[in-house]
Amino acid sequence: KMDDDDDVPQLSSHTLAALQEFYLEQQQREGMKTSQEFNQYSIGSIEEDWQLSQFWYSDETASCLAKEAILAAGKSGRIACISAPSVYQKLKEQDGEDFSVCILEYDRRFSVYGEEFIFYDYNHPLDLPENLLPHSFDIVIADPPYLSEECLQKTAETIKYLTKGKILLCTGAVMEEQAAKYLGVKVCKFIPKHSRNLANEFRCYVNYASGLD
Repeated sequence: KMDDDDDVPQLSSHTLAALQEFYLEQQQREGMKTSQEFNQYSIGSIEEDWQLSQFWYSDETASCLAKEAILAAGKSGRIACISAPSVYQKLKEQDGEDFSVCILEYDRRFSVYGEEFIFYDYNHPLDLPENLLPHSFDIVIADPPYLSEECLQKTAETIKYLTKGKILLCTGAVMEEQAAKYLGVKVCKFIPKHSRNLANEFRCYVNYASGLD
């Protein structure tokens, strides 16, 4: 007689372990959200939406980029983060630092950050609020959501409109030529990492003497 369980599909031990890890992560996240210590600016407090091509930086990378932005912006500097919410979140954790920051983002979940959130669609690069004056930011950090020339070209329009001069771009290594073409930026030695390993190699590009080399 066959065992009744023979017809039941069995999960491999690897899949089972991955599932258990996923559920554990979910429980920990829920626990964080209910604890008083929950930080609304911590990376991962708003989860990645892969359908929007969202991949958060590792904590170390976000910290490094945030520190670079603060140094580049200078005293009382203004920083704009375009499609780079994990850098924005890390900047907001820097208590007592003398700078201001805003986040331009398509995902309206980030509107929880109030007046610093500006809805942004790269398909309409200059469709911006009137209070975002041209050349009003000391540095613009951008991470275009897609590795396409069209996306980079349109995001570049926004970057050039907002920045007084300094640009920090994070995008794929395959976009190096287009990044130079549209923004005049050069690749840095620093290699950004994501919290989940991506298949595409990423790089940082700047147009000023940065601390990322």
